[in-house]
Amino acid sequence: MDSVRIFSLLFNFGFPLLLLMAAYLIGTYIEKRHFRRIRKREEEYRRYPVVSFDTMPDDWKVASGRLVSGSIVVSPDYFKRVIAGLRGLIGGRVRTYEPLLERARREALLRMIEAARSDGYDAVFNVRLETSRLANSRNDGNGTAGVEMLAFGTAVRFASRFASADRFASPERL
Repeated sequence: MDSVRIFSLLFNFGFPLLLLMAAYLIGTYIEKRHFRRIRKREEEYRRYPVVSFDTMPDDWKVASGRLVSGSIVVSPDYFKRVIAGLRGLIGGRVRTYEPLLERARREALLRMIEAARSDGYDAVFNVRLETSRLANSRNDGNGTAGVEMLAFGTAVRFASRFASADRFASPERL
């Protein structure tokens, strides 16, 4: 084989594989870094009461409340899109998207908590999650450009800073 043919083969097959591997490595690095930041923030807010039930406990004496939310849009990296596309041909569980959704869910909840805390609220109840897929703007619009996760709930400020929400923050309840 002449050198032009070898170069052509390397460029046609090696370059896409190199790009795929680079996308995998960079995406994995970014994902792991984000999970570390999420765990650190979750530890910081570990004692902040966030509950999903829609009725406030009777012993919570509330002075004020309002709707709070947190949202994030996360896009899968190129490697995950390729693997998900292959999985789409045969069907089944798309494991490559599961960490993406977990990151989005946890980040949206953290942003909601941060919004409530920054406004001086003591707890959030009736927490709900919504998700939507952002369609790809290319071709037929059926691809996934990203996923939006929205967390929302009712933030409450207790009438007294010594209100009984502390029972939800005790270590045995966590």
